[in-house]
Parts: sequence; structure tokens; C-alpha cells
Amino acid sequence: MFKDLLNKLLQPVPSTLAPKDARLALTALLVRIARSDHNYADVEQDRIDRITASRYGLGIGEAILLREQAEAMEAEAPDTVRFTRAIKESVAYEDRIGVIEALWQVALADGERDDSEDAILRLSANLLGVSDIDSAKARRRMEKAL
Repeated sequence: MFKDLLNKLLQPVPSTLAPKDARLALTALLVRIARSDHNYADVEQDRIDRITASRYGLGIGEAILLREQAEAMEAEAPDTVRFTRAIKESVAYEDRIGVIEALWQVALADGERDDSEDAILRLSANLLGVSDIDSAKARRRMEKAL
């Protein structure tokens, strides 16, 4: 089902993703963050649904379906590097800050900071070309918003 998109992500130089593919890749990255602590809580799934519904103008049913597709894709995908590299190629810097904010929302959704979530978030921010300072600012904004 995701073979074409995964092939694009696995290329040495990823091609620009179509908007639907970029949306799926971003949602899969959100799922990866949520699963990284081996506790994929309902509150994290709900947060992913609300983020994608808001970001992409989806109804809740469509957001749940997107998350379910992203869960399947995340399980098949080999590493975080390729998700973030493809997203970086498809998303302007200002919007990548929004990606980092979304990742922080998911990581903070269960009320606990986890080392594995922090590590993937730091890696993702770096691979997206978002500075540590901008990522820290994004985290603080999301902590205040929650």
C-alpha cells in the first residue's frame, strides 16, 4: 500500500513529495514520536488526530483514518532519517517549525517527558534543519499551550 511512498523516502536523494504523501509522512513521524517510549497512549493518538484535523482541515473521521494509515506506514518504514529528509524537502522552514511544534505536542501529550521521545525529537529537528534554539522555543510554546 505504501510501497511507492516508501520507495521515494528510501531514495538517496528523495524527490519532492506530493501534498498527500507529505501529509502521510508527517503523520507517520508523529506516530513514531508517540510510539518511541513503547507506550502509545490514547491521549497521544487523540492529539495526533487533532493536529492532523486542524493542520489539514480534516473531519475527525478522516483524521483517524490518516493516523491509522500512518501507523501502518510507520511500522513498515526503516528509520526516522528518511521521514524527516522527505518532509524537509517538501516543507518551507517556517512550516517545519510547525512540524516541530506538532511533534512536541505529541511528545508532551501524556504529561511525561521521556528520553526516547526527546532523542527522536532532537534528531528530527536537526534533520529538518530546525535549530536547537527554535526547537526549544517551540517546546516552551507547546508546554504553555497544554
